[in-house]
Amino acid sequence: MPHDHHDHDHAHAVLPPDPALRVKAIETILTQKGLIDPAALDEIIDTYENRIGPKNGALVVARAWSDPEFRAALLADATAVVAELGFYGRQGEHIVVVENTPQVHNMVVCTLCSCYPWPLLGIPPGWYKSDAYRARAVREPRKVLAEFGIKLPEGTKVRVWDSTAEIRYLVLPMRPEGTEGLIEAELCDWVTRDSMIGTGLPERPA
Repeated sequence: MPHDHHDHDHAHAVLPPDPALRVKAIETILTQKGLIDPAALDEIIDTYENRIGPKNGALVVARAWSDPEFRAALLADATAVVAELGFYGRQGEHIVVVENTPQVHNMVVCTLCSCYPWPLLGIPPGWYKSDAYRARAVREPRKVLAEFGIKLPEGTKVRVWDSTAEIRYLVLPMRPEGTEGLIEAELCDWVTRDSMIGTGLPERPA
């Protein structure tokens, strides 16, 4: 659900305070109990970090920039459109795409946990899961965007979308000036992960 500029676990005493140590401790316990296979877990992580990452989302954005009919279909029913491209499955059952314009800048948060469109963006970054981002993105979005290096014109409205287990959002950033002659594959290189969350903008590839 969207938020327009307004507000909207108990830690176990035995677990270490550092998040990475907590994860390792939990993984060790689950492995000892035979509930998970570390090798399979590593394979899943490698798939989402290195083989999927934000590449799928970048393809969707680049195609929307270069194909008006695809863009219209994407905004009308993103779930069906990305599924046709093969981007579906866990953490991507229902996708909604929201479009940035000169009048509106969209950004995505999950205020309850870390719901995120894995099939399109891979594993969520650490800051996306942090308590600070989850709380402040809704309460003071412009300040958060400024900390990410984005200063919007005063007339641009910031709209915050709250991802849930039922709906995950993807931001369609504005196409950068000077890319009119580029083909889809070249446009993909301009799309950043953060631009599809709304905390960044497309960038000229190095």
